[in-house]
Amino acid sequence: MLGTLFAMEPWTIATFIGASFLLYLTPGADMMFTIASGVAGGPRAGLAAAAGISLGVMFHVAAAAAGLAVLVATSPAMLDGVRYAGAAYLAYLAYASWTADPDLEARKGRAQVWRAFRRGFLTNIMNPKVILFILAFLPQFTNPSIGPVWHQIVILGAILGIGGILTDGAYGMFAGLAAERVRKSAGAMKKISAVIFGGLAARLAIN
Repeated sequence: MLGTLFAMEPWTIATFIGASFLLYLTPGADMMFTIASGVAGGPRAGLAAAAGISLGVMFHVAAAAAGLAVLVATSPAMLDGVRYAGAAYLAYLAYASWTADPDLEARKGRAQVWRAFRRGFLTNIMNPKVILFILAFLPQFTNPSIGPVWHQIVILGAILGIGGILTDGAYGMFAGLAAERVRKSAGAMKKISAVIFGGLAARLAIN
């Protein structure tokens, strides 16, 4: 795979990074999820959520490289099943955040960080839009003449995942730091997180 990486044109990689950066700056589900996680659990939870989301992206990239994503994308029933499962999970997160005891949540420490990571991963892999995005976006930057396409998809996907950790992680950490400054309003922070999670659930279920 290193041979394929070195065979890829630097301009192609630079163009891909630039396009990805523009996507990172566009408000979307991942950005909002990391912000909500940061608000609910602090900066470390926001960063952990971003890491979980990026691992979910790599899951979709691996599926695309193996050809499994094409099978899912061509099955409307399967796509709908994944979409509604993701919406239901986000709705559950909204309920859990709304009803959480702020004092108890603040004492969970590492468990809160691990939970944010797990939630980010599960939310991402249950979002069929990510599958469709990977299939539509990454192949545009591949060239069969320089090596196996699946090698290139994995390489580009790794770049996408790393960029996601850096940018979404920054959003989540900033939101967490801002929330810590108003920790006296911890209950309100939980409600804000719940509203964001609920909005994401509705968006995923309707679109």
